[in-house]
Order: sequence, then structure tokens, then C-alpha cells
Amino acid sequence: MTFKKHFKKALKTLSGAALLLSSSAAFAHFPLMHCASTGDAIECEAGYSDGSKAIDYQVSMFDYDDNLIAKAKTDKRSVATFKKTTEEFYIVFDSGHENPVEVDSVEITEE
Repeated sequence: MTFKKHFKKALKTLSGAALLLSSSAAFAHFPLMHCASTGDAIECEAGYSDGSKAIDYQVSMFDYDDNLIAKAKTDKRSVATFKKTTEEFYIVFDSGHENPVEVDSVEITEE
């Protein structure tokens, strides 16, 4: 094989590997959410494992029968705020491209 053919083959292999690695890095983050009780409210901070914020995303609160109790959008701090309820519930952040994150009411911390 000539140098030119070796070079082209090596370039194709490296290009393919670079494309594969860069595409997996773009999808390497996953959604996260932490909820805390603060007075009369429940604040949930949504974001991604790479540290980026989830601004202007819908976060939903459901009862255990899967009935929607409330909806909120994350603000510029990536926080969605709900009024505290006495019902048992869970909160869902669905970023749309990964599995949704669910936080059950028993997992919510007091702050």
C-alpha cells in the first residue's frame, strides 16, 4: 500500500473515531433534580449532570394515582416552586430527551 492510501485510511479511521467520541460526549449528561421544603413551599432545582441549568422547563406534581396536582416552570435559577400540600405526591422533571427524574414526597428534605 502506498503512503497516500495509508494516510487516507488512517484519516478515515481517525475521523470516524472523533465523530463517535464527540457525539457520545454531547449526550453524556443526564437530568437531575433536588427538592427541598422551605416554609409553605417546595422548591425543586432541576439541571443536568454536566452542571448546566434547566431554565424554562416544566416540572409537574402528581398524586399517587397519577393525577396532576400542579405544574410549574423552572426560573432563571433553574428552580420550580410548588405550594406545599398535605397529600402524598411525587414531582417529575422531564427534560424531553432522557428518562424523566422523579422525586417522591418522602425524599424531600427540610431546609
